[in-house]
Order: sequence, then structure tokens, then C-alpha cells
Amino acid sequence: RKNTKRVPSFRKLLRTSQIKLDNKLKNKQYKQKSAAKKYRKEQKKLREAVRDAISRKPFPLEECKKKRVAGKWEEKEEEDALPLDMMDEDDLKLMEDLAQKASFLTRDLSSNEPVHVKKRKHESVIEKYEKVPRRLQTEPEKELIHLLPIKDKTGIIPQAVEKPVLNVAHDEEEDTEDMEEAEDFNEEPLPILTPEEMAAQRRQKLQERKRHIAALASAILSEPDSNIKKLKELRAMLMEQDPNVAVIVRKLVMVSLMEIFKDVAPSYKIRPLTEAEKATKVKKETQKLREFEEGLVSQYKFYLENLEQTIKDWKQRKLKKSNVISLKAYKGLAEVAVKCLCELLVALPHFNFHNNIIVLIVPLMNDPSKMISELCVEAVKKLFKQDKLGYASLGVVKVISGLVRGRNYDVRPEVLKVFLHLRIKEVELQKDSEDIAPKKKFMTYKEKRKNLSRMQRKWKKAEEKLERELLEAEASESKEKKLKLHTETLNIVFVTYFRILKKAQKSPLLPAVLEGLAKFAHLINVEFFDDLLIVLHSLIASGDLSYRESLHCILSAFHILSGQGDVLNIDPMKFYTHLYKTLFSLHAGGTNEDIGIVLQCLDVMFAKRRKQVSQQRALAFLKRLSILALHVLPNSSVGILATNRVFMQTFPRMDLLLDNESQGSGVYLPELEEPEHCNAQNTALWELHLLQRHYHPTVQKFASHLIAGAPTEGSGALPLDLTQRSATELFETYCMKGMTFNPPVASVTPRRKDTFSQMDSFVDEELNKQLQQHISETVPHKPLDFAKHLKESSLA
Repeated sequence: RKNTKRVPSFRKLLRTSQIKLDNKLKNKQYKQKSAAKKYRKEQKKLREAVRDAISRKPFPLEECKKKRVAGKWEEKEEEDALPLDMMDEDDLKLMEDLAQKASFLTRDLSSNEPVHVKKRKHESVIEKYEKVPRRLQTEPEKELIHLLPIKDKTGIIPQAVEKPVLNVAHDEEEDTEDMEEAEDFNEEPLPILTPEEMAAQRRQKLQERKRHIAALASAILSEPDSNIKKLKELRAMLMEQDPNVAVIVRKLVMVSLMEIFKDVAPSYKIRPLTEAEKATKVKKETQKLREFEEGLVSQYKFYLENLEQTIKDWKQRKLKKSNVISLKAYKGLAEVAVKCLCELLVALPHFNFHNNIIVLIVPLMNDPSKMISELCVEAVKKLFKQDKLGYASLGVVKVISGLVRGRNYDVRPEVLKVFLHLRIKEVELQKDSEDIAPKKKFMTYKEKRKNLSRMQRKWKKAEEKLERELLEAEASESKEKKLKLHTETLNIVFVTYFRILKKAQKSPLLPAVLEGLAKFAHLINVEFFDDLLIVLHSLIASGDLSYRESLHCILSAFHILSGQGDVLNIDPMKFYTHLYKTLFSLHAGGTNEDIGIVLQCLDVMFAKRRKQVSQQRALAFLKRLSILALHVLPNSSVGILATNRVFMQTFPRMDLLLDNESQGSGVYLPELEEPEHCNAQNTALWELHLLQRHYHPTVQKFASHLIAGAPTEGSGALPLDLTQRSATELFETYCMKGMTFNPPVASVTPRRKDTFSQMDSFVDEELNKQLQQHISETVPHKPLDFAKHLKESSLA
């Protein structure tokens, strides 16, 4: 007979099997519950039967236990007791009969049990004693070591050998003898050493410890798989107790372990094994690798805990001193521990416990100790610069944001300035996208069924599986994932900035916030533009900001308007006025770094927005910048003149300022703060003639070039190395921070024959002799009498 039952599909089988498994589990649990319930009932019945049997058994009356109490109580009892000699025999017999019946007379009054206790609880002393289990002094069970069994005709014969038992008593005797010998040895007086002998002894101990550390470290580095246990021995030396060498040994061990972990740690994160993975059998090589990884992670964890404890001890021991190490030495230990943590933060961003290191390092950026704070800040900057993907940067930014909020914005400005080193720029994203593998798109099941045959689908499936494995092996991150991480990081940064702008406008963190907004303003969401521009303008108008902070506000505003803010209908005239007023407030001395911010502002305000700038505004800025170029250092003058060159080439009719004749009504008002109404077209760039006589050759070239009308070709044109650089690049190139001239001063030319010399003019020997004689003669000092001289001259 043909089976007409339909074969269930694979999904149905999966679904049915899951239901069956659930039912099977429920049945098993129900059976276990019912068996436990049945067992409890049987035990209850058994206890009740035992109680009934005990209650039915007749109990003999116990003899009254007379408890003797201290002296006076016994005497009172003796006085109160009835003398039996004075009683008749009938009365005595009656009392004995009553005693057999009255249980309350025979009750032990010294017991703590209640009066109406049940009879079944009163058991005889003998029965209680019989119920106590016996403990016989038997020989201890000997442990057996099971060996391989033997098989003969009868069957398998198990083999075992007794485990040898150590003579504990003999060992204890030996230990006591050793202790006595040690006590006798300690009782001997120590020899008194001279300072030279103590120093020599200390050097010897230190050399021994150094050799031991070097031997352990070289053994671990040579074969890390087999010598991973020596890490524990090396880490134990962090607890060195010898006060003569404790500080140096601990420092050496900290640095040695740090270098070992940097070399030995793999380039991936080690995850803990699951229970299923531990239960499965693996090859010897795999098992050895697992043991190595487990030992490495555990020792790395203990090492980080030791470093953290060292820093905590230094923080908490400011009022009490350690017996082994002084407070000053503990500070040195803490500094070495912080250095090690900073190195591990930068060197192992991919390894385990990196987030724990971040949590330790970030609060130390705000430490009162300047050295520790600078170490942590530099480590975080390095981490930001080398972090291409953004995992580590995101972790650090989260902790910094929490620290600033938790301390109520009372942190050092350097903590927020590290945000400026984040690698979140469009240029860097495009640069790094070359190294990122594009995301591979695989065909769906429907596309395969539609376009491929059965054999082609089979080959395609194998090919896609291989490609997925290759992508996993390369561990390549997609560009979308990277952008997502960067977006999350920037959101946290902007939230921190906006909180400070809203709640702590008079905080010392404001300059760092404005500088950060100036750098990342082109990445801010369009929704915040209006509110942010209003806040920036109110900050500048308040007058509480320094000129540097005002420049950052202006730069932030124009970065916003030059990016996505082009679509907004906002007039930035007030920011042009602020910059025009600020130009004459710039520092003209050695700290002229603010000129770089001014050059960036001018580039964004004029070069990138030339269609929105009027001619009057451009002329006013050109004139004021030329005045400023006379008062600043050479590198600032070069940057300003390069900006003027861009002005003259970008805006038409800038050559009006190269003509002496006025081009309209009115007089130039240099003190007026409005660039649109200062009548700059009625003045001339006479400053360029002074700059032509400047001592710096590059300034002279730029001045001559601008006087000629900034031509691109011909005799008045600049060399290519100057025209191809921006104003900011020229400002940094000709910087004089190194106290050297750039370009260097030419060497002195040798003296020519026709040059004047003092000895050549006096050829006559006789004349030379008279001159020498006149010079060598001492002139007598005569007092000057001006009144006498005036009288003589008047009489004459």
C-alpha cells in the first residue's frame, strides 16, 4: 500500500522538534516535582510513626536531681527541709506513693524546659547516649592510585597501589627544629656596618635583583608560550619589601612588565571561553595557545590592578607614611605607574582592559601635579592621532564628557583641548578611505534562483562563503561603520561644548570650547545654527572675552556659514565689524600666534565668501591690514601681505589705494569701527613704501610685488615658492620660534683693496710718531669757568 502521508517541510520539522523538546522538558520537570513530593510524604509518615511509637512506650520516673548551689542556698535548703525522723511510717509510705504519681514533684527544676512539655520529649539518659553514633579509632583510609587493569582468562583484574603517606609528625618535628634554630640565629646581634659597607651591600643586592629581572624577562620574551608562568614570579617582585632597594626594584619591574606586555600581547582581543568550548576536546597546540592566552590575560589584569593600587596609595598616603617606602618615594612610584599606563594606553588600544586604562588615565589629566597631568594629556593626544577607526577615541570622549559634567565644569582647560586632536575631518576620512575595503554585496536567494542554474548556485554559494571568511580574516571595517563611530563621538563632543556655553559662560573652559567649535563647526547639525550664532554674538557683545576668544567666536561663526549654513539667510555683518575692531588689539610681540587665527578668519570671510563682500568693506580691511603689517614680527607681516595679495587679485578696483588722488567725497577715518563707512577709498597704501625698506627680504619682495599691482607675470611677479603657499603656511614657515633668521643671513664678504683703512691714510712715518706721542701724553685736567669765559668774550 502506498503511503499517502505528506512529508513535512524542513521548517515544520524544526518547529515540531522544538515543541517536542519543550514538552519533554516540562514532563521531566513534572516527574521530578512529583517524585520529590512523594518522598516528602513518605518521610512525614515515617516521622509520625516514630513519634507514636515513642509516646506509647512507658517512661520510668526519673530520680530527682538535686543541684547544689553556692553555700547560702544549700544552708537554707537544709534548714527548710523536713526531718524524716519525726514522721510516722504510714505518713512516709503515703508520701512515697504520692511521689510515684505526682510528676511535678519529680521534675528537674534546673532544666530550662516548660512545665507542660509533652511526655514523648522526655527520653532517658541511656537512650540518648545510645543514639549518639560511635567513633572508633580506626586506621585512616589509605588512598589508592589506580593503574592499568590486567586481562586474563577469568576477566579484567583491576590494579591499584597505595599512595605513600608522608610522615607528618616527623616533618613537624623538623619544622620546629628549624624554627628553634632560626630563633637562635635571630637572637645573635647583627654586625654594625659602616656607611661604605652599607652602600656596597645595597649595590650588590640591586645588581642581584637586576640580573634576576633580566633573566625572567629574557626567558619570557624568548618563549612566551612555555614561560608564561614566569610572569607571575616577575610580578611578585612588585611587592619587594627590602627597604634599601624596594623603590628601584619596583620601578624596574613596572617598566619591564610594561615592555613585556607590549611585545607579547597579540594583535586581537582575547575573549573568555564558553562552557561548551571548554568541554570540547581540542588539539595540543590549541590547548597550549588557550593556556597561554588565559595566563597572559590574568597576569595583565593583576599588573594593571597593581599599578592602580600604587596610584591610589600615593593619593591616600598624603597624611600617613609607609614603613617600607617614604611618601616622596611613593610619588616617584606613582609617576612611573602613570607612565606605564600611558604607554599601554597608546600601544595596546585593541587589547583587553583598554577601557579600564581609559577610566584610570582620564581623571589624572585633571591632577594637581603638572607632570602627571601633562603625561596623561600627551598620551590621549597620541591615541587620538593614531586612532583611524574611532573605537578608542569614542571611549575616551565618553569618559571626558562624564568627568567634566561630574566635576561641575571645574576642570583644567587642557582636558577639553585634547578634543582638537580628534581625527574627524572630511579630508582625513577621504584619505583613509583608500585603506578601507569596500563592502561586498552578495546575491539574494531570489536573484540566484532567477539568474543562475543549480550548479552555478552551488558554486556561487561556495564562493560567497570563501569571500566572507576572507573579509573576516582581514578584519576590514566598512566606511559606514567608521562614519557612524565618528558621528557618535562628535555628538558627545558637541553636547559637552553646548553645556558649557549654556551653563558656564564665565568658566576658564570657554576658550577651549570656542576653539573646538571653530574646528568642528562645519560638522554641526543645521538645526543648531541659529541658536549657536546668537550665543556667539552675545558672547562677543558682552565684552567679557579676550581678543583671542573673540577671534575664535568669529572663526566658528564663519565656519558655520561657509558650510551647510549657505542655505541660511543670515547677515554676518556684525562679525565683520567685530573682526575689524579687534585687528588693532592684536599682540605685536613674541606671542603673535593670534595672527594665525586672524589669517584663517580672513580666508573664510573674504576668499570663500567673495560674492557676499562689498568693495568698501574689502578696501577698509586692506588698508587696516597694511597698517598692522608695520607693527608685527616678520612672519606675521609676510602672512598679512600674502592676504593683501589675495585681496588685490580677488576683488576688482583694489588698485585705487595705489593712487595718490582721492576717488570720492569724504576723508578717511582710520579710528571708525565700521568698515563700510570709514571712506577707505580716499586714502593710499603708503605703508608699502616703508615695508620696502624692511630688514626681512621676503617682506621686501611682497611689498614691491603689491606696489606693482600684484601681477602674476613679469618683473614684478613673485617666485613660485611664495605664490603656491597660502598665507597661513607662510606665517608658519617664517616663524622665528627657534631664534634663527629665516632665510639665514648671508656671510660677510671679504675686504676689497680700494676700501678705506686707518693705517693706509697715514703713510708718513714722522706723522705717525707725532700722533702716537700726542695720544700717549696725559692731558692735565683744568676746571671750567664759564662765567670768566663769558666776561672775556663780552669785553672782547
